[in-house]
Amino acid sequence: MAASDSSGSRPSAALGPAVGGTVLEDHLTQLAAALLPLRRSEDLLARWGRELALRLAAGGRLLVAGNGGSAAEAQHLTAELVGKLRDDREPLSAIALHAETSALTAIGNDYGFPEVFARQVRAHGRADDILLLMSTSGASANLLAAARAGREYGLRCWGFTGPAPNPLAAACHESLAVDSPESQVVQELHLVATHVLCEYVDRALPAALATPAADRGPAGPVRTGVEVVLGDAAGREVQAG
Repeated sequence: MAASDSSGSRPSAALGPAVGGTVLEDHLTQLAAALLPLRRSEDLLARWGRELALRLAAGGRLLVAGNGGSAAEAQHLTAELVGKLRDDREPLSAIALHAETSALTAIGNDYGFPEVFARQVRAHGRADDILLLMSTSGASANLLAAARAGREYGLRCWGFTGPAPNPLAAACHESLAVDSPESQVVQELHLVATHVLCEYVDRALPAALATPAADRGPAGPVRTGVEVVLGDAAGREVQAG
C-alpha cells in the first residue's frame, strides 16, 4: 500500500516506469538505489532498539501513527511488539493511534483532522514514552501536530520519513530518512527498518529486563489531572539514509 499521506500529492515517479525497463525492473532499480544508503542507519536503529527496550521494560509505551500506507506500516510495528517478531516473549506496550477509529473520528469531527493524533498523544503519552511518526512526505499536518504535542508532554519523538530535510524530521528529536522520491519505495524500506528495529528490541530486552528499575529511566506518572511537563527541545538529529 502506498496511499499518499500528504493531502493527496504523489511523486511523479509513481505514475509509471521511470528508468526504461518493465514496471517490475524499474521498481526494483528504484528500491536498490535507496536500499544501499539505508545501511548507514544500522547504528541508529540499534541505538533506538536499545532505548525502546529499556523504555518498555520500565513500564513505558510506544505510540505510533501514520496516514494511508504509513498507517499500515505503523500498525505492523505495533503488531510485532504486542505480539512477537520471531521468538516468544512478554508482550510489549505499543499503540497505533490511527487504529482507534471511534476516537479518531470523534476528534476529527470535534477538533479537526490535524488534531486526531495530537489529542491522543496528550491523553496516552507519559514523560519519556516514545512517539514514532511515519510519513513518506514528512509534511502531514496531523503528524506535525502530534510531534509538537509529544515534545510538549515530554515524550521522545522519532520519525520515519522520506527524503530529508522535511518538516517532520525537523519536528522530531531524531529521524530515519529514506532517500527516494517514490512513496512506495519509502514505505517498503520503512518496513525493513521496522523489522530491524524490532530485532534490536528483542536482542536488548533480556538485558533491559535485568537492569534495576532505577537504572531504566523514569517510568513517568500516570496523569490524573492537569499537568505541565517541560521537555528539552535540544538534541535534534536527522539520520539520512
